[in-house]
Amino acid sequence: METVIEIKHLEKSFDQLAVLTDINLKLERGENLAILGKSGTGKSVLTKCIVRLVQADKGEILVLGNDILKMDDEQLNETRKKVGYLFQGGALYDSMTVRQNLEFQIRRTQMEKKKKELRELVEESLENVGLADAINKMPAELSGGMKKRIGLARTLILKPQIILYDEPTTGLDPVTSGEISELILQVQEKYNTSSIIITHDMKCAKMTANQLKIMKDGKFYAEGTFSQLSESDDQEVKAYFS
Repeated sequence: METVIEIKHLEKSFDQLAVLTDINLKLERGENLAILGKSGTGKSVLTKCIVRLVQADKGEILVLGNDILKMDDEQLNETRKKVGYLFQGGALYDSMTVRQNLEFQIRRTQMEKKKKELRELVEESLENVGLADAINKMPAELSGGMKKRIGLARTLILKPQIILYDEPTTGLDPVTSGEISELILQVQEKYNTSSIIITHDMKCAKMTANQLKIMKDGKFYAEGTFSQLSESDDQEVKAYFS
């Protein structure tokens, strides 16, 4: 299998607080990896380090074979085009329609697109998340679940090889959470994406992840499939499945 992300001995501190102390991780092509952990264990910091929204202190982060920590700005921007990042709230621009939000993503990275190509990309991305009829809506008119879907559509419009999901089901009702989880699987199947899913939602983890990792004290404490971890006798691990 092809490794698309490999992290070696990653460390990150804020002032005197060590958030990531010794992170080692491999993500294979077409794999969904869910990362669990209590609030404040560094899960979101880890994903931000992967795309260098946060600068790691030590270690290596190989993304598609190249160390993102050693890239110049041009190399970093090219790599970021291949890595989609779905923020917790969708992070839509409130003053733009759904169409404009998606067009903006393309225009800031691929200025040469013609109007017809741009329209087709926007429509395809919205159809992928089941919201083609929301194209002219404003973010204020969307439910929480719809904002997550539009955020994913904006991510998919660049056809990323890797997607980082930061709490994709947080704040959603159980039915909508299930729909978002199903959508993550559909994206994986259709585009053969490789994904890291930060989540507190065990149903989401069970439904979407090929492998799970549990974080504690800035490093990975346990790992395995959902079935393997759910049968663990370790009290720290059992607490997630009770």
